[in-house]
Amino acid sequence: MERTKLVSVAALAAVALAACSSGGSGATTSSSNSSAPDPASITVWLQTDAQQGWPEAVAAATTAFKVKHPNTAVKVQYQTWPDHLTKLDAALAGSQPPDVVELGNTETTKYMAAGALAELKSSSFDNSSTWLKGLADAGSYDGTMYAVPYYAGSRAVIYNSALYTGAGVTAAPTSFADLTADGDKLMAKYGSDKSFSAFYVPGKYWYQAMSWVYDNGGQIAKKDGNTWTSTLSEQPSVDAITAWKDFVTKYSRADVLGDEAKQDAVFAQGKVAALYGNGWERGSILDPKTGNPKLKLGSYSMPSRTKPGSSMPAFLGGSTLAVTAKSKAANAATDWIAAFTSTASSTALVTKAGVLPNTTSLLKLVKPADKAFADAAQNSWFVPTAPNWANVEKANVIPQALSDILSGKSSVADALKAADTQITQILNG
Repeated sequence: MERTKLVSVAALAAVALAACSSGGSGATTSSSNSSAPDPASITVWLQTDAQQGWPEAVAAATTAFKVKHPNTAVKVQYQTWPDHLTKLDAALAGSQPPDVVELGNTETTKYMAAGALAELKSSSFDNSSTWLKGLADAGSYDGTMYAVPYYAGSRAVIYNSALYTGAGVTAAPTSFADLTADGDKLMAKYGSDKSFSAFYVPGKYWYQAMSWVYDNGGQIAKKDGNTWTSTLSEQPSVDAITAWKDFVTKYSRADVLGDEAKQDAVFAQGKVAALYGNGWERGSILDPKTGNPKLKLGSYSMPSRTKPGSSMPAFLGGSTLAVTAKSKAANAATDWIAAFTSTASSTALVTKAGVLPNTTSLLKLVKPADKAFADAAQNSWFVPTAPNWANVEKANVIPQALSDILSGKSSVADALKAADTQITQILNG
């Protein structure tokens, strides 16, 4: 998931150096068909999402693991998102870090770049040829794999069925032309209310805007050798953000200086026809205490502006699983991850826990209410896998550029050119 609390590369480099000098494997792990004796135990750090949402899958993975490693105890220790990186950094600096660790996908890059994670082979894991691109990209650095996709979270359009029907929209749009035609009908019907949005887009919602960029063949940044260059001022990105600005200006009354953090609460007030959100936001909108359970919701993938019949690429959040470089039981740890991300285990996550799997081959199993989010997950993008990317997010470079564009403070071309200069500087340290 899009986690932002990350440690410095310098600190992680020190951890990696310690790993290499302390007898940790630091080598490519493989399935445990070797003659090495089973370790007495392995320690697995998972987030409390698994403890609360799919404990049976965790237990089943350990049972499957013990077929290969009957004498190895599996010690699962549950962590929380707010402080898990602080604890992990301390553990990595010591002599007994966890063998397996769960990371948010945007957290993974710095640990890979600093050498804090062991190399892995995709052939050791089920469905590696059909892993969701956004998660697979998050687990590789400089062409080497260090983390395995675990589960995903995707974005799609959530809409108010009653408002759509009231404006004469009888079916969810399947093309960008349909989307704008529906937006015109909604604004004609309800737009006299200045708090109404046919499609609610806060000005700093950069995950939404960047989907337009990737849909148009653009990207945030590219790497050449050891140098990163931001590419938002290249023509595909400029054209995409120009179209995004026109769309937002026409159909959204959201705060151009705001972000998406409270868009579910705004939607629940009944004056938003559609928004671009995570699957979990439906639950927040309908929550009896904080939302409006009387609303009738639908969902659909955001139609591509440039590729008829396709959806816009969606930013894919989620988690990865990795073996720490200092693990003294790397082969066994790899086998536990393989068991926990097996086809059987991933199937259980979908059918019993209701989360998106790590592979396109199982997306067909999601419940109907999640179909739009599953469809969106098949076409995804991910942030640049640069060690300093978190610093770009921390500096709010892209959100500020978008807000400046919508507020009229800057032209599209000037705002993106300035963003390029800042992003390039940050990425290259």
